Amino acid sequence: MNKRNEVAIELPSLQHLSLEEEARDVATLPPVDGGTDAWLALAGAFTLEALVWGFPYCYGLFRTYYSMHEPFASQPAGIAAISTTATAIMFISAPMVALFVQRCPRLRRTSSLLGLVVTVASLLAASFCNSTAGLLATQGVLFAVGGLFLYFPAMYVIDEWFVARKGLAFGIVWTGTGASGVVVPWLLQWLLNDYGFRTALRVWAVVVAILALPSIWALKNRLPVSHSARGTLRRVDWTFLTAAPFWLFQFGNVTMSLAYFLPALWIPSFSRDMGMPSFSGPLAICLINVAACAGYILQGQLVDRYHVTTAIFISVAGSVISIFLFWGFATSQPMLYIFALIWGLTGGGFTANWAGCASALKTSSNSLDTSMVISLMCVGKGIGSVVTGPISEQLLQVGPWRGAPFAYGSQYGALIVFTGATAMLGGTACLGRVLKLL
Repeated sequence: MNKRNEVAIELPSLQHLSLEEEARDVATLPPVDGGTDAWLALAGAFTLEALVWGFPYCYGLFRTYYSMHEPFASQPAGIAAISTTATAIMFISAPMVALFVQRCPRLRRTSSLLGLVVTVASLLAASFCNSTAGLLATQGVLFAVGGLFLYFPAMYVIDEWFVARKGLAFGIVWTGTGASGVVVPWLLQWLLNDYGFRTALRVWAVVVAILALPSIWALKNRLPVSHSARGTLRRVDWTFLTAAPFWLFQFGNVTMSLAYFLPALWIPSFSRDMGMPSFSGPLAICLINVAACAGYILQGQLVDRYHVTTAIFISVAGSVISIFLFWGFATSQPMLYIFALIWGLTGGGFTANWAGCASALKTSSNSLDTSMVISLMCVGKGIGSVVTGPISEQLLQVGPWRGAPFAYGSQYGALIVFTGATAMLGGTACLGRVLKLL
């Protein structure tokens, strides 16, 4: 009896102490939306974005090299699938990794470090491969797994450090892919041409290790881990999946993703077939990436200041104009470059709206996890990355449209119309706003 009384007396005391500790922790939290630690975290996330996502988007250089050099030229089946496998795994597996990182905040830095080890190992292993299957397993699957665990903890750290400037912060992070798309192709092209794929992969492995380590160190949690790690795992709020707004956002995200990958995939061959100089295709891709950097920041600022559907409308309107008006009439270099700049600024920066989608969904659920919403949006974009290739190949089989003017009369006419139509459907959430569904 005495022991029971002792326990009854001690438990309230321990609980009271725990509440006092939590209140003290909250009182000493660093401010959001600024400060040295916040900007260091932003720089670290930007760097990881460039390293993890920028590399697969430069795979076209490797694809060309592998298809022209032994031992891979004699076994071409599967070469094109290496990059799409990597991006598909990273996009579609994102929610599982995000759930792990969300529920185990103590393991965020450990996850990034282990992901770094796997990523570097995948690149080094790929450099020793002598078969397409080996490249698919290393540069494709293994790189994707390592990249996911290296990258996704950064999303939660940025979500903690930025509140009023959340859209701008995520926009800056996502410019990493565009910045990488401007710089990295030139480095890889030089390495591939002068030293071969083995040296190129090993050099990139060293670059990843050197740049990722300080980036992981810079990604410090703002919230004390003890808040979410004491006693039980953090609960995940899935109620937003039962609401119409999420599915309106996701539908628009999937359809815009169908359009998103097509210009980068076909512009090089489009410019060649239209009789433009050999440098025009790579230059157009470079302009898309440069403009996308500005697009991410612009879209991020818009979602911070206005409802996300306003930002989506601007992005979709600019995308549709660039596709139908400038790509459709691009029979000369100037028109192609104008298309590249407008498309990169609008369609290229569409991903920055994801943070705004999460903010809009939070009106019905204060406990909603921004990074979980972003990971599910990644799945939608992953669907686009997987099906874009096969769909576009079928569209090119339609052949030239007789009597159609400019680029519409080329074999790319059906592709251009499909790209514009799917980009237009990316604004589905705007119609939902008009109908008061969100």
